[in-house]
Amino acid sequence: MQTVIIVIHLMIVATLIATVLLQKSEGGGLGMGGGAGFMSSRGTANLLTRTTAVLAVGFFATSLLLSWLASYDRKPSSIVPTSQSQPGTPATPSSGGILDSLKKSDQQQQQNQPAPSGPEAPHSQ
Repeated sequence: MQTVIIVIHLMIVATLIATVLLQKSEGGGLGMGGGAGFMSSRGTANLLTRTTAVLAVGFFATSLLLSWLASYDRKPSSIVPTSQSQPGTPATPSSGGILDSLKKSDQQQQQNQPAPSGPEAPHSQ
């Protein structure tokens, strides 16, 4: 179903681009003159304008339909991570980050150093 709508959508897009490019330039937009275009009669201009409007409505409708189909099977998800702990108990991180590993290495260094016998001046590291 979605593939069929995508194919129809792409056909509408290609036709819409071609229809817009076939229209006569009003001139002045980019400094180019209007001149005698490929289709310069008034009836053809009205036909191209109406065709562009119909294709634009079709493009808008298929875009909305494709958007709706894309979100149809999507299940809502929360941006807040859920934890497995009981309510009221603090959650502990399951995997340590860089800060946790630095904290652990700092604790290991402090354990390996002998306790000072008296007051000492701070050392730079």
